[in-house]
Amino acid sequence: MKTLKAVAVLALSAASLSAFALTNADRYGEAASPVTAERTIVIGPNTRSVNVNHGEVVKFVANGQEFAWDFDGMPQSFDLKQVAPQGAIDHDVRVYIATTTMDGGFGD
Repeated sequence: MKTLKAVAVLALSAASLSAFALTNADRYGEAASPVTAERTIVIGPNTRSVNVNHGEVVKFVANGQEFAWDFDGMPQSFDLKQVAPQGAIDHDVRVYIATTTMDGGFGD
């Protein structure tokens, strides 16, 4: 009987954890239309990092491609290649997302 209770508790714990699992959109934000971008950042071969604000929509131009990203995920840093279209970014470019006053931060 104790084994059955332990299995039930473990199953319920796993189910409740999966209900709070973050999606990629929750973590990183989501693709946006380039026409909605608030600004454009050109990624060159020497670009190693970019700074954006949480909730900002940015258009990126890199390797002859353009794409826009809505940084409405978690304020954090990550490699832009994780969200860029295939072949757009050919080297590591770190995105640093600043918190804003809406997040309780001291940003814009």
